[in-house]
Amino acid sequence: MSEADGLRQRRPLRPHVVTDDGQIPGTKDGSSFSGRVFRVTFLILAVSLTIPLLGAMVLLDSPIDPQPLSFKEPPRLLGVLQPNTKLRQVERLFENQLIGPESIANIGGEVTLLLSSDTPIEGRKMSFVNDLTITRDGRKIYFTDSSSKWQRRDYLLLVMEGTDDGRLLEYDTETKEVKVLLDHLRFPNGVQLSPAEDFILVAETTMARIRRFYVSGLMKGGADLFVENLPGFPDNIRPSSSGGYWVCMATIRPTPGFSVLDFLSERPSIKRMIFKLFSQEMVMKFLPWYSLVLELSDSGAFWRSLHDPDGQAAIYVSEVHEHDGHLYLGSFKAPFLGRLSLQSV
Repeated sequence: MSEADGLRQRRPLRPHVVTDDGQIPGTKDGSSFSGRVFRVTFLILAVSLTIPLLGAMVLLDSPIDPQPLSFKEPPRLLGVLQPNTKLRQVERLFENQLIGPESIANIGGEVTLLLSSDTPIEGRKMSFVNDLTITRDGRKIYFTDSSSKWQRRDYLLLVMEGTDDGRLLEYDTETKEVKVLLDHLRFPNGVQLSPAEDFILVAETTMARIRRFYVSGLMKGGADLFVENLPGFPDNIRPSSSGGYWVCMATIRPTPGFSVLDFLSERPSIKRMIFKLFSQEMVMKFLPWYSLVLELSDSGAFWRSLHDPDGQAAIYVSEVHEHDGHLYLGSFKAPFLGRLSLQSV
């Protein structure tokens, strides 16, 4: 053996470096196979979800045909609007014995049908007769028909569509005649005569405002805005012992914050898509539980506010009726009647 051959035999083996270019059995091919399986599975799932969704968006009809609406930026919750928890002191009456006691009144006597909703008023039937207020002599009844298209159970569709077929009407109990006082209202809701019975207030829920119609005096037959750009969407209106009015709101327009209804108001295409895919009940789950009661002055100024920021005690408040030092709170969904002592707030 030569010296050169001996050196070659004694030379140490070079280390074997494994790189991505190296072929390690069961590693590279296995990883590639697993990756392909994952990608294919993910693609199949994405397609299986996307195709039905696109099909629903294209083929299904939306129950609403909304038009774009414009709102001002809501007032900031400062001063008398400062959030508090005063509504959490509400006492629950008849809990689980009632379902949605929306309206409260002190009544007595017999019930008589005065006007059927099947009777056309100026060519249109009343589909959603809502609230009423009566003159002290009982001669005139002023009431709202929220829509001739939607019924009470469709209230969210009415709000989302922004339908302007609501009306304020007058019924004469002696002549049995019915007049349309205001037309083209977007969800006219609560209605209340002034103490002097010279004007009527009407909550236009969809537009977050209260309108005023004059029934006597120099302004008779005229209308204007009593208060606009409210911090929430008003429901019923009732007189307060201070000479003003109680207004309740089951949904507010938070500032600062995000108002779902304000956001969607200028985006009708999104509203169509939402109601192609989801029911009213499902959409309601995305709206915040925030109950708000306002006391307004006789000129529409904010006097005070009562809040339940997350609806712990007062749920979907839709009416406030003041009686004997208490506020009785109605709701279109709560399984109880609320009572709040005014002395405690």
